[in-house]
Amino acid sequence: MLTVLRVHLPSDIPIVGCELTPYVLLRRPDKNLTTEDVPDSAPIDGHFLRYKWYRIQSDRKVAVCSVHPSEHATLQCLGCVKAKIPVAKSYHCSPKCFSDAWQHHRVLHDRAASAVNENGNEEEELFGRFNSTGAGSINASLAPSASSASLANGSTPLYPAAVTQRSGGETWFEVGRSKTYTPTADDIGHVLKFECVVVDAETKLPVGHASNILTSRVIPAPSPTPRNLISVSGVDMAGHLDSDSRISSAGTFTVLSYNILSDVFATSETYSYCPSWALSWPYRKQNLLREIVGYRADIVCLQEIQSDHFEEFFAPELDKHGYQALYKRKTNEVYTGNIHTIDGCATFFRRDRFSHVKKYEVEFNKAAQSLTDAVVPSAQKKTALNRLVKDNVALIAVLEAKFSYQGPDIPGKRQLLCVANTHINVHQDLKDVKLWQVHTLLKGLEKIAASADIPMLVCGDFNSVPGSAPHALLAMGKVDPLHPDLAIDPLGILRPPSKLTHQLPLVSAYSSFARMGVGIGLELQRRRLDSSTNEPLFTHCTRDFIGTLDYIFYTADSLTVESLLELLDEDSLRKDTALPSPEWSSDHIALLAEFRCKPRTRR
Repeated sequence: MLTVLRVHLPSDIPIVGCELTPYVLLRRPDKNLTTEDVPDSAPIDGHFLRYKWYRIQSDRKVAVCSVHPSEHATLQCLGCVKAKIPVAKSYHCSPKCFSDAWQHHRVLHDRAASAVNENGNEEEELFGRFNSTGAGSINASLAPSASSASLANGSTPLYPAAVTQRSGGETWFEVGRSKTYTPTADDIGHVLKFECVVVDAETKLPVGHASNILTSRVIPAPSPTPRNLISVSGVDMAGHLDSDSRISSAGTFTVLSYNILSDVFATSETYSYCPSWALSWPYRKQNLLREIVGYRADIVCLQEIQSDHFEEFFAPELDKHGYQALYKRKTNEVYTGNIHTIDGCATFFRRDRFSHVKKYEVEFNKAAQSLTDAVVPSAQKKTALNRLVKDNVALIAVLEAKFSYQGPDIPGKRQLLCVANTHINVHQDLKDVKLWQVHTLLKGLEKIAASADIPMLVCGDFNSVPGSAPHALLAMGKVDPLHPDLAIDPLGILRPPSKLTHQLPLVSAYSSFARMGVGIGLELQRRRLDSSTNEPLFTHCTRDFIGTLDYIFYTADSLTVESLLELLDEDSLRKDTALPSPEWSSDHIALLAEFRCKPRTRR
């Protein structure tokens, strides 16, 4: 007979919008173990599994901490309540939590204050009590029964309308009859119950006892703090990116580059400071999708995107938002894991803005084979390949704009754009390999540039800090022969240094912050740049490392930067120790630039 041996959830903290998929271990009649579903349409030995999900609604409403959503709130900020700030953001689990979060929490107050500033005294009354220490008038004894509009989820069940039990101040509503369940806003603050039972296919009656799991209380999905788009084109302007409007004006286009952190690398051992629920893929994929879609970029370059996640999630989900997808999986000569979880580079573009003309795939392993065949003595070829073959790739897309980005159309001229998306090798002791990979990519792009008059973008995670040899090659077009990175060259592939050049007029987009005059937000952004390199202080932030590894380069003879997505400050991230966090679901931050094409000039 079919027997349920074990039932558990990967995470017992359910989050709104993140699908819950229980692990159910079964013993089949032949004594074999399986985790495969046994639906009523395909019973085994006359038995199948029936699933039910319940929401346990207590008469006591429970508020959740806005900073630590897995903790119950014990106090509420009255300033938020009076300023009509969303009530969920007003709750904190302890006075220390409120004090530690005050630097970031007060931003909510500042925004609300500016909105009511015309009322004069109201601003002083609401915000005059708060100071830089975080001390303020707060309700330090929030009762567990405190309720609000956002917590009163109502008693109307989603599916079906049936109260199954009521006792001891609790009401149980059936909310689902499938193996998986995705919590909704109505579930916030409530415990969920999953029930699994073997059913006789003929009588439709349960056989034996049901297996049950109780979750902790459902928490809302933390929403990342909105990032502004800052103009660098000489106009004093700061815009908000939202789902209702796009900042980019006619004739401009936006490009996003983002290493989203592959699930196979997102382990609790590496990121022990991140709550397990926030590190889980069901949560991260939804949070990443919300963030990416919210930027509304015309072109999206993602790195470290697993092939299964590309095919099963990102490609179909972004297709719903009007994006066409291109993908290049890393090669698997070194990788030894599941072939479906190999990551790669994905480039998405809006179908209403661009059409696909051509795709080039760069496999650095093939280039390594050609290099060793040409210049490495036979006795050293195995050693050379062991060093050079690292599975890294680049994806190059040639797109044609469906809009005029140069003013009036020039008859007979196609408006083309070349976008390179890459993820360079991570190992810090392989500086020669990093530089060789970047040089190989640039030489390929030079060939494309020689065959067509075409603006170029080079995006990605280069795993190289500002001032390194790969960065110098990209930004300066050459590498100083005395650069310390050139000292590591056991295969002699970097000699002579004079060959380490390219003719593409590449400039880092984010260096535009350093070149602009006075403007809203520009001074703040300059403080988030390294003054010696004019690059961001960081694009990657973990507990053990903070620095810049990601870039968007553009050909300055054909493109100009109009605006940039604001950089984050380290303090705002350190409140959660580092990245990833419940708010930001990668250990990198997204970069986004808006470009305009210059009038055509041949290089």
